[in-house]
Amino acid sequence: MKHHKIVLAVSLLGLASAAYADDSTLSRNMASACASCHGTNGNSVGGMDPLAGMPKEEMIRKFKDFRSGAKPATVMHQLAKGYTDQQVEMIANFFAAQK
Repeated sequence: MKHHKIVLAVSLLGLASAAYADDSTLSRNMASACASCHGTNGNSVGGMDPLAGMPKEEMIRKFKDFRSGAKPATVMHQLAKGYTDQQVEMIANFFAAQK
């Protein structure tokens, strides 16, 4: 019986991770935090780089550069450290799909 509980717990964790990775609503909600500087859905009206349509790999690279300090920033270096790699990938997927 104990073995079944462990298998069930591991299975549920796997399902939760898969659901998290595929949740487009969660991706959109996380990306909405970027709107105050980068515009609604990443469509900047000036002053900041537009994020809409940015290739996923480019955005992930920029996040990593902000985290490491390789790319200068005022606040992005702090913000980039607040997201996991999985969250960054979800945000990058969201913006890559925007027009």
